[in-house]
Amino acid sequence: MDVVDCIENRTSVRVFKADPVDVTIVSEGLRLANQAPSAGNLQARDFVVIRDVATKRALMEAAYRQDFIRSAPVDVVFCANTERIAHYGKRGKELYCLQDVAAAIENFMLYLTSKGLGSVWVGSFDEGAVAAALGLPANVRPVAIVPLGYPAEPGVRRKRLPLESMVHNDRW
Repeated sequence: MDVVDCIENRTSVRVFKADPVDVTIVSEGLRLANQAPSAGNLQARDFVVIRDVATKRALMEAAYRQDFIRSAPVDVVFCANTERIAHYGKRGKELYCLQDVAAAIENFMLYLTSKGLGSVWVGSFDEGAVAAALGLPANVRPVAIVPLGYPAEPGVRRKRLPLESMVHNDRW
């Protein structure tokens, strides 16, 4: 599948088959996630892969009971590593590391789409509860939970705003 097809076919999948996801697919997805652009090539991102039932339940609770987190075969929590980006000071800790993580998530989700897997980007959760569930160090901030697996139902495709309402040339 070429990149345009991946972008156009990616949807938010929240219902997964119970089929296991091969470890090599997740590993390759994370390798490609880390190929994403990164401020100063500091790669201020870390990935926590969760297959453990109890940990998935804790994540679901931390994410305001979004049950598809628990029922997905795999969850990956994408984290910002503020120590690794400290070179850039406050702006690095408040912005650059989040950009690094966001770019990595997009690469990861597009790769999953190319392999026939579904995923969804979850940003609604209690950061402290996720950090506690995963035993994250103080310099690591959870940014998104990405549940993934083989889709049991088609993903949701949301309407997009017309580009004319969003593109500004030269000035606003």
